[in-house]
Amino acid sequence: MLSISQLAAYAGVTVRAVRHYHKIGLLPEPVRDRSGYRSYDSAAVVRLIRIHTLAGAGVPLARVHELLAAAPAEFEDGVQEIDKELRAEIRRLQDSRRRLARLAAGDHLALPQSVVGYLDRLRDQGVSERYLEMERGAWIMIAAKVPEVIDAVIAAKHEQLDDPDTQKLYSLVSEAVENQGDEALLVEIADILERLYIRAADAGQLGDEPFDDQLVELLDAIMLEAAPEAARLLAILEERGWKGWTRIEQVPDRITSK
Repeated sequence: MLSISQLAAYAGVTVRAVRHYHKIGLLPEPVRDRSGYRSYDSAAVVRLIRIHTLAGAGVPLARVHELLAAAPAEFEDGVQEIDKELRAEIRRLQDSRRRLARLAAGDHLALPQSVVGYLDRLRDQGVSERYLEMERGAWIMIAAKVPEVIDAVIAAKHEQLDDPDTQKLYSLVSEAVENQGDEALLVEIADILERLYIRAADAGQLGDEPFDDQLVELLDAIMLEAAPEAARLLAILEERGWKGWTRIEQVPDRITSK
């Protein structure tokens, strides 16, 4: 007869594990002797080893009792079923790891690959992380609200980035976000934006964004909340006859050419 510590040693488990198996009904608890100690026989050793083997193979403890009581054919079916469940769990965990990796990458959170590529291009051009964070928030909202148009919108943004004025604009806007309160810088940004607005108006492209009024309002709010200097920039532009940020509108009788 064996003590609980000797039993545990034979099976390669801890005494604590043996007590847990008693508690959940996997291993019958023997009657204590006159001294109050448990004594285990060879059958307990065999059962404990089988429990430990099944648990070590990944069988949930809730299923171990079922397998221990199963006939050979039922045991095989049970193992195959558990294996199927484990493979499904592995796939789920692998998918979770991929998602965590994307989260660690930052830009991949709730963003399609086309937007990630666009943000990477801005980053390569030296745009500050603070400005990119502002853009990222806007793109997350766009991707959630109108996912069917985001790739086309990004393609248009890439075309715009080929324009020297747009490249200069991003450089200046990034600088303005990092150096708040620089009035001369805001005026220079307004000059470029005005040229771009005039070109868009001449080409009939002004106000052709595929966003509803609510989304436009939310996108404008992201910019205004993240960059306090944006309100002053919009005021400068409105003085020149241009209103809005996401959806640009002409203010009648106030348009000037640059």
